[in-house]
Amino acid sequence: MIRVAVDALGGDRAPDEIVAGAAAAASSEIEPVLFGPADLDTLGLELVVASESIGMDEHPVEAVRSKPDSSLVRAIRAVADGEADAVLSAGSTGATLAAALFRLRRLPGVLRPAIAVVIPGRAGPTVLIDAGANADARPEHLLQFGHMGALFAEEILGASDPEVRLLSIGEEDEKGNQLTLDAHELLRASELRFGGNTESRRLLEGATDVVVTDGFTGNIALKALEGTIWSLLDGIQSELRSTLRGKLGGLLIRPAARRVRRRLDPESYGGAYLLGLRGLVVIAHGSSSRVAIENAIQLAARGVEHRVVERLEERLPDRVVASARSTTPTAEK
Repeated sequence: MIRVAVDALGGDRAPDEIVAGAAAAASSEIEPVLFGPADLDTLGLELVVASESIGMDEHPVEAVRSKPDSSLVRAIRAVADGEADAVLSAGSTGATLAAALFRLRRLPGVLRPAIAVVIPGRAGPTVLIDAGANADARPEHLLQFGHMGALFAEEILGASDPEVRLLSIGEEDEKGNQLTLDAHELLRASELRFGGNTESRRLLEGATDVVVTDGFTGNIALKALEGTIWSLLDGIQSELRSTLRGKLGGLLIRPAARRVRRRLDPESYGGAYLLGLRGLVVIAHGSSSRVAIENAIQLAARGVEHRVVERLEERLPDRVVASARSTTPTAEK
């Protein structure tokens, strides 16, 4: 039985959608444990009482330090204490990162944790890393992100010898800012199967297994994709409903449209892994529905089954860690 600690008060639609999604995810293999107030309707799930919550608008570090009894901090502490196998929160990403760093700590040699999110591409899924944990990053961080993303693609997506590419403004080797150029050299010289640069317009094609970037760029790219997908799907649906001819045509394309929606729907995976920590953390979108929460809990369970944390600790190459430390004397600050 895999126990997933669920922050019941995190997210725009908490607690109702969080609890409903957790209840839907419960099975003979997965046991969601809710963290929230004593009067929470748990729909039969186990509850660990937490008297405080952390809002989206609060300063992440200050909130984590001043609210030790918050649902988020208590849920992450459960993983640190061995009372749960993974944690899920749809609350503040900054607060989740801060609490995870305080309570779980980084794996040995990991310079920065990174968010790995699955993008449902046309030819297959692609891992985007980092999707928002590090607004500022150095080339050696991106090198480690490449190794973490490759492991994720192997263990969770079943990719064999995954290809890694670097997000840039052009596919030519000489394109990009200084961070991209320096990271390109490190990735090219690494043991990874590095395929060079890629552009954001190709993210939905699924043309590669892993796309590496800094958290600032990755988060902008991810949100632009999500917004474009929803706007396009909703726009097509509105047009089909606006006229009788559109409604008739809609009946003909409905099966294909549903398949496209299911493939592109960001909620199909539900969440993203925060990799590089001594425990498994899954971050869900703030506006997650019960379907997204259910899928995110299942994603967390898969990470436990595949021993993602342990595998990352085993396989992160020692020479990558040594190289990163030798080039960044202040990396651990």
